[in-house]
This record gives sequence, structure tokens and C-alpha cells, in this order.
Amino acid sequence: MHRAAVRAFRTTYHTTVRSISRTSAARRRASLFSFAAPPRHPTANEPLKSSMYLRRLPVALVSSLVVGYGAWYSYNGNGTSPLQTASRSSFTSTATDSVPTRTVLVVGADELRQGTIVGEGPISKHTAGDGRRIVEMLTPEQATEKLRTLEQSFSVRRGRGVTRYDIVQLPSNDPIEDDHAEKIVEVPDRSGTGSDSINDWMFWGVFDGHSGWTTSATLRESLINYVARELNDTYKAAPSQAPTPESIESAIKTGFNRLDHEIVHKSVEKVLKSSSKNVAAELLQPALSGSCALLSFYDSRSKLLRVACTGDSRAVLGRRSDSGKWVATALSEDQTGGNEKEAKRLRAEHPGEDGVVRNGRVLGGLEPTRAFGDAVYKWSRETAMKLRESFFGRTPSPQLKTPPYVTAEPVVTTTKIQPEKGDFLVLATDGLWEMLTNEEVVGLVGQWIEKEGSIGSSPSQFESAWSKIFGSSENPLPVEKGKQSVDSAKDGQKTPIRQQQWGIDPSAKDRFVVKDRNVATHLVRNALGGSNDEQVCALLTLPAPFSRRYRDDLTVQVIFFGQAEKTGEVTMNMEASAEGQAPKAKL
Repeated sequence: MHRAAVRAFRTTYHTTVRSISRTSAARRRASLFSFAAPPRHPTANEPLKSSMYLRRLPVALVSSLVVGYGAWYSYNGNGTSPLQTASRSSFTSTATDSVPTRTVLVVGADELRQGTIVGEGPISKHTAGDGRRIVEMLTPEQATEKLRTLEQSFSVRRGRGVTRYDIVQLPSNDPIEDDHAEKIVEVPDRSGTGSDSINDWMFWGVFDGHSGWTTSATLRESLINYVARELNDTYKAAPSQAPTPESIESAIKTGFNRLDHEIVHKSVEKVLKSSSKNVAAELLQPALSGSCALLSFYDSRSKLLRVACTGDSRAVLGRRSDSGKWVATALSEDQTGGNEKEAKRLRAEHPGEDGVVRNGRVLGGLEPTRAFGDAVYKWSRETAMKLRESFFGRTPSPQLKTPPYVTAEPVVTTTKIQPEKGDFLVLATDGLWEMLTNEEVVGLVGQWIEKEGSIGSSPSQFESAWSKIFGSSENPLPVEKGKQSVDSAKDGQKTPIRQQQWGIDPSAKDRFVVKDRNVATHLVRNALGGSNDEQVCALLTLPAPFSRRYRDDLTVQVIFFGQAEKTGEVTMNMEASAEGQAPKAKL
């Protein structure tokens, strides 16, 4: 997640230098973008804009455009291509009937143009001594391979209300700043009813890092354990009956806050005690970077799902209505300076500080109002100066008057799950919600269910029902419209700004496709362009860090509730998981 403010860039159009052969054009038609390097710091009078801000682009995105900043895509191998360059304003190559050609982008410090390359050898990063690079456009097959690189799917046959969960990640930053975690904790069922004495606590979490990957990696390793420990203590303290909903919510918040205290403050104590710059470099990284966190906790006995949100990742529940379609219900709010509830809270906590929220950002800089790490918004001036003088760091901003300005304490919601109705939960970092609405995401999962049939449960139980429900639907997505509308600032949700930026018509027919066995991958493909293969390939071709101007890191989890055959196992679904992964149970 990139949180720096940027200016709008200018899009200009250039003609293609040479025409491409029909065969090459049909297989590898290139989509080119333009962007300009943003200033490191906005001017005092310039409104801060989201890092995702773009001018409106054509729907097809297949014109040759000029890019105002360099990019490259390197291929392995030492061979050079028979590329002929005439000048900075022209790019030509000579093709013969016997030698294949490939569509490429020529990228320089202030240009990006389309052309072809002759031969089958690997493409060198450098075309000549003028600093230009080459990017070969991904084919649809290569784009699919890239989409599926980090996908995983697991069948859950524990008979406790969850049948399957799918996961996928798509990096934009290098390395990816997102992370995720899943865990099932077996606990004794103290209700005294039934022969099954074991209860499952099931956890799923997505962590959207920014300014680095170290905070989100720390959450992957530790957050579920911190929360589970607090929950265990809470349940033990109520021996005769289940804990109150308030005490369970308090336990989750305590787990979040204690881990953040360890990251932000305990690390400082250890660093000052060691007086070692090497120790400081290691321990302070998770404090200086930051991460949002979205954690779901499902109690299989009570069938209660609790979602704890710190930041602007989002959880959405899909539930089938009486009409047979799905209804999208947001189970979290995006906690940013643009959310009026969060802005009001910050102003109340810091009275007299008019700039505590400026242009939708904390102190004009950080967009999430709740996050792990981000210690520069939490340390006192004395702590920040001591670390700077003894080790490294930045001089505290003059605006830093009454820290902390950012908290890791989550907002927790509780929902009764109805496994018998086939409920499902989508957890995703904000990169997905910048591209799709809540209703589109839920409808896409419903569309996938209709096409794929069984999702790890008994086919006889689900396939016939879904085909009967969705087979005659005239709506391209089987989702209720006009209900649970959460795509407005007053509801605490950001809108999918990418659709407007890319010039996408939300009502376009045949916009979405079903090509993937993993439903999380299905969501990401349709977020990037769906049936528009050219757009999907283009968005996946540009490498880091320049891809970040067009899409964020993406992490998506989809959890299906229902009643499956009980064997006690959690096994990998190989047909919906990337090749080369060991088919091991994940607990």
C-alpha cells in the first residue's frame, strides 16, 4: 500500500510507430499507459489526492500512449535481441517470414512506445546506451499464469460450519507489502451438550502494509496468537457460562493493542537498552513501517462471526435472499481520514488542532486513521528525538503536538452466520475495493458458484439448488441491487475509483468472466478487466514500482460456510491452487 499523496498526471497519445502483423496483434495487442513522476511532497496549497488518482482513460486501453517516467521488465538470459533503433523518436525492426515477431514496449526516461522485436531469443533489459528498456507484453496465457502464481484453496471437512476457503495474492510492490494468515484453534466445548467435545475457533486475516513489508509480516506471525490468547483467558474467566459479547470484543481489542504496543514501544525499550545500531535496524523496522489489519474470528459452536478492522481493508458478507440472489452486507468500515466518523473522533481526541485531519489524511500525510506500526504518529517527541540522536530516524514534525494520532484498536462487528443458507465472506485489502463495489464482488462470487457448481461440499446438496436459483437470471451478476448500499463517504466506505479512472462503464454487458477454479483469483481477474484480456494483460505487464500507479497489492480471501462431510481434515484443493505447492493440511 502506497500512502504518499501524488498529483494528477497528464495523459498524451502517440501513434504506433509501425504496424504489427495480424498474427502478433491478435495474440499480443499492447495496452500502454502514461504517468508522470509525483513530487515527494505536495505544496502547501495543493489538495492532497489519493495515490490512485488518475485522469479518465479510454475503456479499451489499447492506444499507444506516452509514459512520463521510466519502467522496465527484465528477462533472464544473456542473449541479446536483434533490435534496431534509429533514434529516440523512432523504433523500427525488420521482420521476415521465417522469423517470428513479438510485441514490445520501448520505455525511456520520458517515453513509452509500441513496436515489435524479431527473433526468439531472450530480451535484454538495455536496448542501447541511451537508457531505454524493453517490456514484452504478456499474452493472455502468461497473464493467467501470473494471476495464479500465489493462489491457494483448502477444503475444510471438520463438520463445523466452514466448507472451503480460497486465497490469492497479486503483488504490485516488490516485495509485496500485503500479507495474510489463517488458523484453526481447537478448544474444548464446555457447553456440556452433545458428544463432540471439541469446538473450532477459525481465524482468517489480511494485512495491508505500507512504507514497507515488515509490519504486515509481523502481523502474519503474531496477531492471531495474541488474539487467541486473550480470548482463551476471557473464556477461562467465565467458567459457568459463555463470556459476554462485550468481554469477547474487549479481548480482541486487547490482543490488537498489546501487539501494537510490542511493535511500537517495547521495541524502543530493547533498542535503547542494547545501544546497538544493528539491533535498532532490526527491531524498529516494523515500528517505522505500518499495516492495516482485518481479522475474522468464527466460533463454530455459537456460529458467531466477529470481524475486527484496523484500517481500510474490508469484509463483506454474501447471503442468499428469498429471491435467490445474493445480498452484499459490509461487515467493516474503511477507517480513513475521509470517513467522517473517524475524522470526528480524531478532532475530539485532539481539540484545538485544526490540521489533525487535512485533505482526508492524518496530519495531511497518512490515509488510514488506524494502523499497526506507523510509530512516527505514535511516539512522543522526546522518544523520536532520542532515537534520532542515538541511532537514526526523522526529526519530529512540528504538527506532532499530542501523540498518538493513530491507533491499532479495531472496530469489531458481530454477525450470526447461517451455514445452511450458504453464506460466504470476502476479506480483501483495499486494492480490490478500489476496482469493484461490494455488490459486484458478492455478485461475482455468486456467478462463480453458478458456473463452478460444488465448492468442496456435497454436489447433491448444492449443484441442483444453485442451477435452479440462478439458471434463469437476466442480471449478469446474481446480486440484489439497491440494498446495503455502502459506496458513499457517509457510510464510511470508499468508492471504487478505478472504474472512473479507466473509463469503465459499470453497466456494460459481458464485462465479467468465469475462467478460474479459485474464486479469489476469479475476483482479481475481474477487478483487473474481466473479459477485456487486453486490459488485464496490460495491467499485469508493467513491473514494480511503476505498476503501483495503476493498481495496489491485492490480497483476497473467500470463506464459504456450509455443512460438508465430516472427516476432520483440512486439505488443499490442487485444481484451485498454484502448481508446485505441497497438498498439506493448513491449520
